[in-house]
Amino acid sequence: MKKIILGAALVLSAFAIKPANAQVNFNLNLNIGSQPEWGPVGYDHVEYYYMPDIDAYYYVPTHQYVYFQNNAWMRSTRLPDRYRNFNLYNSYKVVINEREPWRRADVYRNKYAGYRGRQNQVIIRDSRDARYRNHWKDDRRDDREWRSNNRRSDRGRPEVDYRNNNSRPERGRR
Repeated sequence: MKKIILGAALVLSAFAIKPANAQVNFNLNLNIGSQPEWGPVGYDHVEYYYMPDIDAYYYVPTHQYVYFQNNAWMRSTRLPDRYRNFNLYNSYKVVINEREPWRRADVYRNKYAGYRGRQNQVIIRDSRDARYRNHWKDDRRDDREWRSNNRRSDRGRPEVDYRNNNSRPERGRR
């Protein structure tokens, strides 16, 4: 009887023991290609840039600015007119990979107040790192494209249709 119970226990334990399935999940989310050319170099993934000079954020995945206006945080693809003289290329940006960082705006204001006015940050546009090759431009090709896209008519004006809102030039953004 002991042998039967022992045998049954061994058979049941054999079913209970299961070889381990090794699963390795490796999720690497790179968004180098979607980062703007005025962003700082050295980051494979960026959610937000915080700009201490204007106390605003830039959300990289949707290419939107988040700024405080009329007692609320606003989202827009453009900065408001009060920042028209702000130069994104020369200002300091802090990378923040946190969801909705403006909810803790006071923390970031205090933590990065010392970065206001700094202009010594290397940006993607000026980098020759191979990771940013999609941001490199062939100046000669760009000149040829500009000339072909801005042919002059008999009146000396560019042949551009400004009726479409998307083709209207942005004023004060460079």
